[in-house]
Amino acid sequence: MSIVAEAPGYLQVFADGSIKRFAPEIAPASPASSSGHQSKDVIIDPLKPIYARIFCPVNSISVNKLPILIYFHGGGFCIGSTEWLGYHIFLGDFSVVSQCIVLSVDYRLAPENRLPVGYDDCYASLKWLIDQGGSEPWLERADLTRVFLSGDSAGGNIAHQVALRTIRDTPNGIRINGVMLIHPYFGSEKRTKREVVTEAAEDVKMNDMFWRLSLPEGSNRDYFGCNYERAELQTEEWQQFPAVVVYVAELDFLKERGSMYAEFLQKEGVKDVKVEEAKGESHVYHVFHPKSESSRLLQRQMSDFMKSF
Repeated sequence: MSIVAEAPGYLQVFADGSIKRFAPEIAPASPASSSGHQSKDVIIDPLKPIYARIFCPVNSISVNKLPILIYFHGGGFCIGSTEWLGYHIFLGDFSVVSQCIVLSVDYRLAPENRLPVGYDDCYASLKWLIDQGGSEPWLERADLTRVFLSGDSAGGNIAHQVALRTIRDTPNGIRINGVMLIHPYFGSEKRTKREVVTEAAEDVKMNDMFWRLSLPEGSNRDYFGCNYERAELQTEEWQQFPAVVVYVAELDFLKERGSMYAEFLQKEGVKDVKVEEAKGESHVYHVFHPKSESSRLLQRQMSDFMKSF
C-alpha cells in the first residue's frame, strides 16, 4: 500500500486512508516521583474519548490553593500525546517550579478527527475541570480563579482558539488569567517572506502536509483555525482577551509566524502582549530536551508570568 503523507519517524498515511503512528518513548503516570511531582491519568470524556494527565507538586510549600495550567501538546494536530516522555518530564518539573497543578490534555487527532474536533475537545477540558473540582482529590487545592492556558506548536494554536471561545462562552466558575503560546503553529494562504525562500521549501512542504491532514475537508489555509486574522471578534471582545506571552525560538521556522501573531493581537487591542525569544534554539526544544538549561529558563519565565497575577 502506497504512502500518501509522511512525517518520518512519527506518521504514515496510506492510500486506503489507514494511518500508522510511531510514538517516541513514553512515560506512565506515577503517583510518586523522585523529581518532586506526582501524576495521574484521568478521563475527560469516555465516549469521544478525551484523556488528560494531572501533574501536582509533592509537598507543596504553599498553604494556599494552587493555580492551574491547562496544556495542549503539539504535533500538527496529527501526532503527539501527554504520555510522550518529553512532555511528561517538562510538565512534571514545571508543576514543581511554578507550584501549580497541570492538566495536560490528550485530544483526538487528525486526520481521523479533523478540526475543529481538537478545539472542541480541549474546550471541553475547561468544563470538566469545573465539574470535577469538588470531587477529584487531586484538584482539591485547585484555584479556578487562576487558570492559564498553554501549548506548543499546534497546541499553542489550540490555546489561542480556546481563549477566543471563552470570551463569548466562559464556563461559570473559572477565570482564564493568561495564555502562553510556545512556538505556535499558524498559517495562511498568503506566504510570508520566510516561507518563499528556497531554503524553506522542506519546512513549507511539511507544514502544508499537516494542514492538509488536519483542516476540514474543502477548507484552505485561510480557515479560521489556521489564519488567526479570520476570527470574527469585535474590538471590545479583543480587549477582553487574556494577557499573552508568545515564546519563539531563534532557529525555529515558525518564529516569523509567532511574532506576526503577537503583532496582530496588539493591533486588535489586546492589552497585554509580550514576546520572549530563546536564542540558539529550535522548534519545541523543551520537548526534545526537557532538562536543558533553555528548558529550565522557559519554565522560570512561564512561572514568573503566572505569579504576576
